[in-house]
Amino acid sequence: MKSIVVYESKYGSTERYAKWIGEELGCRVSNISEVSLEELLTYDNIVFGGWLHAGTIKGLKKISDNIEKFKNKNLTVFYVGLSIIDNTDNKEYKEIKEKNFKDMKDINTFYLRGAFNYQKLNFVDKIMMTIFKFILKKQKEEEMDDNTKGMLDAYDNPVDFVNKESIKPIIESFNTMKL
Repeated sequence: MKSIVVYESKYGSTERYAKWIGEELGCRVSNISEVSLEELLTYDNIVFGGWLHAGTIKGLKKISDNIEKFKNKNLTVFYVGLSIIDNTDNKEYKEIKEKNFKDMKDINTFYLRGAFNYQKLNFVDKIMMTIFKFILKKQKEEEMDDNTKGMLDAYDNPVDFVNKESIKPIIESFNTMKL
């Protein structure tokens, strides 16, 4: 069966994960913008990776808008962000699932942590993240959760949580599919 890993990445974390997954699965890896819908539909097994922006998985629209065409495909989606999300009962996890997967059933989904370096952001992203930082700082310190504290610290101290070990559950789930 024919397999592919497609992704959308802005600063590189999602791309790194996609390439590692492709290596482990021994299949093609490509930016989703470089693969037409018609070509994508020629694959039996599709792994899509996108990055989180305000709870939206970037790049997933190409698949979600055409989900009926993917009904007979093995589809796995991973998404990358900075927050601590436990993939089960976390409030953020539920919000992301509702926002991105409400019409998509029977899809394996995985959250992976990425990286953040404020100094490497483009001009527009720096403005948006500066506004976000201002909003975060309005919280009282004793009311801040670990995600908020970690995010505020990351503005001054770049973080990189990208870890090849994190892809193991994706590979394991892929290997247990009926291929």
